[in-house]
Amino acid sequence: MHALDWTVVWIYLAGLMLLALYLSRKQASSEDYFLGSHRLSASALAASTIATQCSTNSLLGAPAFVGFVAGGGMIWLQYELAVPLAMLALLWIMLPARRHGVTSIYEILELRIGRRARLTAAGCFLLFRGVATAVTIYGSALVVSLLLDLDFVAAVSLIMAATLLYDYFGGLTAVVISDAIQLILLLGAVLFSLIYIGDLIDWKFFVEERKQTLVNDWGFGGQDYGFWPMLIGGVFLYASYYGCDQSQAQRILAARSEADTARVLLWNGIFRFPIVLLYCFLGLGLAALAAQDPLILGSLPVTSSGEKNLNVVFPAFVLNYFEPGFVGLVMVGLIAASMSSIDSALNSLSAVTVEDFIRPRLSNHTSPARMLLLGRACTILWGLFAVVCAFQVENIAPTVLEAVNHVGSMVNGPLLALIASAILMERVSQTGALMGFAGGLLINLFVAVYLPNVSWLWWNVIGFVAAFVCIVLGSAIAKPAPNPTSASPQSFQSAANAPKSYPWILLSQFLIILAVCIALQW
Repeated sequence: MHALDWTVVWIYLAGLMLLALYLSRKQASSEDYFLGSHRLSASALAASTIATQCSTNSLLGAPAFVGFVAGGGMIWLQYELAVPLAMLALLWIMLPARRHGVTSIYEILELRIGRRARLTAAGCFLLFRGVATAVTIYGSALVVSLLLDLDFVAAVSLIMAATLLYDYFGGLTAVVISDAIQLILLLGAVLFSLIYIGDLIDWKFFVEERKQTLVNDWGFGGQDYGFWPMLIGGVFLYASYYGCDQSQAQRILAARSEADTARVLLWNGIFRFPIVLLYCFLGLGLAALAAQDPLILGSLPVTSSGEKNLNVVFPAFVLNYFEPGFVGLVMVGLIAASMSSIDSALNSLSAVTVEDFIRPRLSNHTSPARMLLLGRACTILWGLFAVVCAFQVENIAPTVLEAVNHVGSMVNGPLLALIASAILMERVSQTGALMGFAGGLLINLFVAVYLPNVSWLWWNVIGFVAAFVCIVLGSAIAKPAPNPTSASPQSFQSAANAPKSYPWILLSQFLIILAVCIALQW
């Protein structure tokens, strides 16, 4: 990159550090650190959540899949059909959780079921999110090393030094603000690129073989990405990810009120799709431009298998076509996007460690300042753990990188059933709940091993149904033991504070997405 581009990058990183130091002066407790003192607006929290979902992996992966991967194309949009329906389901889970002012979503399990259920769910989160964060660092560092011409160690050092420093000092507030900035930068870069590419290709974005958006397949014959598994399985996947994964749920719990919690869910259901649609059009445009200019694909680095690395086709376009300064702005957006997924994961890992495992063992008189210090220390420790694991990913990359989504889908359904039963059922046996959770995992494992033609997206549904049925039956047979911390079941009734128009808006958004998919296909 040009010296001017590096100047832009360093100015941005320095600005982040100054912001984090300023925000640290307003923190006096772990609640300030993990939930931003419930002062963050619904719009900022929604933007942060969307930014994490539409970060580097999406910006690099979506255009490559849509424009260049064999069998790809606009079928990517099928993923988005499930989002508004998942947000609708979460109105009945996240609002009751927010009502109790919890920091960790898993605290709900102790309030309604028992401590063992809480520790089981929290432990699963720490295990899978810790490993997934290491994989994210590995993938992000590879991209940054290619873009900035750095070796892998230097790329990891750059990303993690910046991420840990502003996460350590700024907490969730810094994460949310930096995510919002990142989203603005990425959207600006994508819109500018689309206009630029449109002029170059005479606005002929569509290639016939890339237009198909809907595939009428049930996913029982070896096809992973049919319409039905992506719709039905996707609802359970996204409901579990946004509602049961602390890295996402923490932002929703940080809302100032139940009304703001509902707004965060609503805006996620509405505004994510337009951004993904822009990414898809970017892929079509880059494919059309590459047909005119072989330099774009010719300049791509080669993977270890000897093939062109299509995931960096957008950065290659930027480096070849943009002027110095603009290149730096786009690279800042990509670096920030890499950091956004990592910083939210580290903050949530720290939150679960402190709130679910450390705080219950401490005296009730432990000072807020000490809890804040523990939260910051856990952030650093989880960051170091993830960095160490990131250097091991390369040795087992084919296994880990392909398995992360599959392992997550094996756990998503049972975890969603566990938390949904705690919130929606009047009485839950802790033994029945844990047996149901284990039963859902085992049935998913059986399907994965002995029914390989069943799409992994169905595991989210199968695991939920199996676990929930087992929990209901177990709770009917075994009378729940007295729980001294149990909250009144009446306080967990459905989302009465959600405006009645919200479900209709989310259902309308689903129909709009479906209509867009049908229109693009024709």
